[in-house]
Amino acid sequence: MLYGPRSISSERAAGVLTLNGKAYQAVSSPVLAPNLIGWIVFAAELNDEHLQQFETLAAIPLEAAVLTRSDGTWKATDTNLTASDLLRLQSDSLDTETTSAPRRLRLGGADTLVQVTPLRSFADDGHTALALRYPLSLAMRPYQALLAAILLVGLIGIVALSIASWVLARGLARPITALDAAVHDLQNGKRTEVVVETQDEIGRLAQSFNHMSDEIARREKRITHMALHDSDTDLPNRRALETALQAFHQPGVVIAFTVERHQAIRAAIGYQLAARLIGQVGARIAELVPDAPTGRLSADTIGIAAPQLNGDQALDLAAYVRDNVNGALRVDGVAVDVSLVSGVARVDNPSAHSALDHALIAVEQARATFQDSAIFNAESYGDPARNLSLMSEMIDGINRGALSLHYQPKLDLRSNTIIGAEALVRWTHPTRGPIAPDLFVTMAEQTGHIRALTEWTLIQAIADQRSMRAAGIDLPVSVNLSGRLIGNDAFTAMTITLIEDTDARLWLEITETAAMNDPDAALRNIDAYVAAGVQISIDDYGAGLSSLSYLKRIRAHELKLDKSFIEALAQNSREALLVRSTIDLAHGLGMKITAEGVETPATLALLAGMGCDVAQGYLVGKPQALQDFITFIGKPDGLRSAALG
Repeated sequence: MLYGPRSISSERAAGVLTLNGKAYQAVSSPVLAPNLIGWIVFAAELNDEHLQQFETLAAIPLEAAVLTRSDGTWKATDTNLTASDLLRLQSDSLDTETTSAPRRLRLGGADTLVQVTPLRSFADDGHTALALRYPLSLAMRPYQALLAAILLVGLIGIVALSIASWVLARGLARPITALDAAVHDLQNGKRTEVVVETQDEIGRLAQSFNHMSDEIARREKRITHMALHDSDTDLPNRRALETALQAFHQPGVVIAFTVERHQAIRAAIGYQLAARLIGQVGARIAELVPDAPTGRLSADTIGIAAPQLNGDQALDLAAYVRDNVNGALRVDGVAVDVSLVSGVARVDNPSAHSALDHALIAVEQARATFQDSAIFNAESYGDPARNLSLMSEMIDGINRGALSLHYQPKLDLRSNTIIGAEALVRWTHPTRGPIAPDLFVTMAEQTGHIRALTEWTLIQAIADQRSMRAAGIDLPVSVNLSGRLIGNDAFTAMTITLIEDTDARLWLEITETAAMNDPDAALRNIDAYVAAGVQISIDDYGAGLSSLSYLKRIRAHELKLDKSFIEALAQNSREALLVRSTIDLAHGLGMKITAEGVETPATLALLAGMGCDVAQGYLVGKPQALQDFITFIGKPDGLRSAALG
């Protein structure tokens, strides 16, 4: 069936005609005579051959296909287009009235550029379209060389960029890494200088780091110098000498040289000149012993460390130094006479601190024995730390009743009777056994525990005196009073109250030097004791620097001669003259005189002949516990007289 144009006036004189499912290119022309009597239609089938001819007209290898729709279904003259391909074309382009832009579709399993163009059709109920296809691979083939060139250029660019980045990173990272390593070294105390290679920001940063490192090194050097040197003399200090001792790998010695009369010299020439004097002494010692580390141990002491020397060699070295330093030194035009005393300590243990302390103690031991030099004597020094712990143990012993009083009788040489007793403190330590009174009493005075010990002694003496009275013995008891307490007003008031409340008969024994420390307070309290009826004895007279000016001011009832006079009385006429003069002096001042340390009948006879009033010593009786003393006093007079010879 031939379909004509829609109307005579239609301009669609050409189009695609579909007959029996085949597409024809048709051209129509009207037949007029003169009226329209018909149409002449010329048609050519759009088959593969026709389309191939059409394809040859294109500059590129296109594939053409005519698409027709019949009964709502699209069909293609190209059998290569599958139903699914037609569906894709339909969804993208076939249902539009306009030419679609080329689109990329996957047809026949390959990416294809497709352009669909609607064709004029004679049919009023269908559509016809021309589909031009061009494989994408063919479309891109002319650009493959360009793409390859672009890819190559890109690859070369990436490689160049990587190399440039590596070079740049190396240029940046290497100095930064060097800076980081230098910072870590500086943190660990090791100074490292960074090499400055550029003048950019990193180079300036490296310069700043080097400057900072230099400043830190200078400061550390200055701080180290200050830590190891004395600020007054710029001599190495004690810490420097300890450091040198710690480097000893074999036994050696430490020698301490102390400038005698340093305090007097400093008072005479001033602090600055005295410091310069010590600096000169230290420099001179360093010159004399150049291989021995030197250090200032204290204000007046220079120490040296000498390895591989024994005690005798150290004494010889000390004598050599003293001989070359002793004499007049000039300090800013001032001549100062310098005299050194030395102390030697062995370095045979890892404690350098102890060795230096022992050397200083050895100096004091040399002074105590009036020697120019001495080796540290551990036995005579004892154990101060252990002795110091005795004080807490002593207080604990007082609370537990571990301390006791022993009583030594006092014999009247005229009546040959016991007229009193001196209370002496005794302490038996639970682990150390008997402790010498000179040790713990001295420690108590030095540590401030003497008041507690004296209070206990007074209370215990009063209690023991009650026990004596209960046994029919009524004797005064003498108690030693420390020089540290004689000037204490509060202690004096407490003691007087205690004696008055208990009706005790006590004598208080004080040393003459105790009154010299604070004369006004001591004399005031002595007067208070005397006013309260307490008898006062001056103990150990002659052992120190006796002063007649103080002796005449003390309101004492008894003067006790020190045993150092009595021991040589029978062999030395000079001692006898002094004893006789002292007896006369005491009597002239209205005091009785007691001789301590009487141990032989000959001494006792001499004392009696000189007019001595009372004797005390082992000949008369040893210190005894309370019950033993009561038993001793209760003996018949004949037995006691026989004991006295």
